[in-house]
Amino acid sequence: MIPVTPLLALDERDLDERFIRAAGPGGQNVNKVSTAVELRFRLGGYTMLPDDVRARLETLAGRRLTLDGEIVIRADEHRTQERNREAALARLVALVEQASHRPKPRHKTRVPRAEKQRRVDHKVRRGNVKAQRARPRGEE
Repeated sequence: MIPVTPLLALDERDLDERFIRAAGPGGQNVNKVSTAVELRFRLGGYTMLPDDVRARLETLAGRRLTLDGEIVIRADEHRTQERNREAALARLVALVEQASHRPKPRHKTRVPRAEKQRRVDHKVRRGNVKAQRARPRGEE
């Protein structure tokens, strides 16, 4: 089990990792060694996620979520498999941890009447300043 929060942990049986070749610079090493990691996490597997956390996780995953219900995380920023594996797992844990927080409900507020009045007064003052800059009428 991989701990995420004190009450939530990911089951390792839901994780599947593949090593693939990393793209980008790196000389001959990049063409020979598969150091990049593609980590897949099955949402409908052994891990018991509360329904609200699962829904937020699907939203947060975005295009990383496949039609099969797997979250795919790719890590290729390091030169070794082990560090890429750790980076991918850390990203997955951070994503699940972020999904475990309930968003704070938003309370509707109104703009105070005094604030509206200040805005109108400011507009009137600016209009008067601009009117004073204009040429006097009828003196042409």
